[in-house]
Amino acid sequence: MFGSSPLVRECLNLVSEREGGIGHGIGHSRKVAIDAGAISLVEYAPFRQRSEVRRIVLLAHVAGVLHDVRRLEKDHAQASAGEAGMLLTRFDLADREVLAITSAIRNHEAFRAAEILEDPLSQFLSDALYDADKFRWGPDNFTEMLWDMVEYRKASLDALLTRFLKGMEGIKRIRETFRTHTGRIYGPDFIDRGIEIGMKFYTDILQSKS
Repeated sequence: MFGSSPLVRECLNLVSEREGGIGHGIGHSRKVAIDAGAISLVEYAPFRQRSEVRRIVLLAHVAGVLHDVRRLEKDHAQASAGEAGMLLTRFDLADREVLAITSAIRNHEAFRAAEILEDPLSQFLSDALYDADKFRWGPDNFTEMLWDMVEYRKASLDALLTRFLKGMEGIKRIRETFRTHTGRIYGPDFIDRGIEIGMKFYTDILQSKS
């Protein structure tokens, strides 16, 4: 579904044009989009018509692709939501759908109280996007995301190690914050595996420098 959607392809092209300014890389956005769609498929499919399910998955894909389009700004969730709202005016989406996507993007940032949304579609999409994004705080953190950010900032290994343990504490805090039923099943395991990989990396690097 992700690969066959013209709308998703257009959104990917828009993000690719800005890739040098988002700090994560397009790979992160693709994974978040696909997992947000998967959560939507798992949780909506038993209760909705096929056409409605496909539409919700599409909205989740779009939200995932665009969620970090302004990643490097201080309040990146709010800035990305605003940018997404402007970009989506060119597409054939209902006002409610655009609102659901932008609300989800605005609500995906870690360590902030989640905004309770009145519209059930917006609330579900918000929860699915948050969980899909936080799945990336597991093993992906140490195979892709961390290195994308280090490369973008031209950070030294010593600078990385100085901040490493504080960053690991932040990852641990994510473990109990998953919002969907699917997220609560799988999310803590993602985080635990990421912490195990991260601490092994940290220990090995310290030993290599001694």
